[in-house]
Amino acid sequence: MEFIDLKTTAASIADWYAKHKRDLPWRQGKDPYRIWISEIMLQQTRIEAVIPYYGRFLSELPDIAALAAVPEDRLLKLWEGLGYYSRARNLKKAAQTVVQEFGGQMPQTAAELRKLPGIGDYTAGAIASIAFGEPEPAVDGNVMRVLARLSASKEDVMDAKVRKAAASRLREIYPAGEEAALLTEGLMELGERICIPNGTPLCGDCPCAGRCMGHALGIEALLPVRAEKKARKIEEKTVLVLRCGDRYALEKRPDTGLLAGLWGFPILDGSLTEDEIKARFDAASIRPLGKAKHIFTHIEWHMEGYLVECKELSNCHWVTKEDIEADYSIPTAFKTYKKALQYL
Repeated sequence: MEFIDLKTTAASIADWYAKHKRDLPWRQGKDPYRIWISEIMLQQTRIEAVIPYYGRFLSELPDIAALAAVPEDRLLKLWEGLGYYSRARNLKKAAQTVVQEFGGQMPQTAAELRKLPGIGDYTAGAIASIAFGEPEPAVDGNVMRVLARLSASKEDVMDAKVRKAAASRLREIYPAGEEAALLTEGLMELGERICIPNGTPLCGDCPCAGRCMGHALGIEALLPVRAEKKARKIEEKTVLVLRCGDRYALEKRPDTGLLAGLWGFPILDGSLTEDEIKARFDAASIRPLGKAKHIFTHIEWHMEGYLVECKELSNCHWVTKEDIEADYSIPTAFKTYKKALQYL
């Protein structure tokens, strides 16, 4: 990917960012812990959705020591609704490593940060440049989109080799100190607000428009180029909300696979009929709770839910609605059926 020397645009990006940056909670100071938590939460999640989670999380786990010591069930409850729960588990693992091997202080270089669970090139670059001023880029989808348009590149931005080459070129010219932080956050902000995806970028508001090859050629809306994704596999599932008196059945999923190690409602493969469910459970009654769909990265679950009134407690984990609300992290995949509890 050939793109303009960012030395010539860094000043305008930094100036634009200083004037137009949003007042987001993780931009209050340079605490590497707070930056780290925000970057992990923002993976695959919209800024607006992250803000309330971020506040609650830091209120209960204000530092690395608290994160390292939190019980997993409580950690997952704090994470409930954000999805991709491996992110939360890796946060705790990394915090424990920082306590045990780094004296409770976040490593200050991208190379050391990459050794921590759940921290890849992008997150390491973000923490190192924003918190510590290391001349290290943080290259994600937003930044790749900006670079592809600046250079009018038609390379596949999802190709790992293309991303690696872009990061290498940036690293050659990256500034240090406060300028590193400004450039990292400026590129992110530019990609999120101006050089937007899925539509025409707002070139009239862009500080780089006069030096953008994509804009000069009139092809900015056609970039970046991405290889087509493979179609997701569709799996039919039957979700059972088993009730006995004032208690509901939960089951803990296996330690591997989708939603590994998380609590949820019992779920069966296939789209079962009421008669098929009756054949498996000694039910007093069964009624539909509707359809739902949940999209994972490569798989879609198409679900049909049922409320099953059981005559007696079976070999499940039985809890009240209040228990579920207070203590159990129920994955977003089950949100339709968790919400139904309010009306049962």
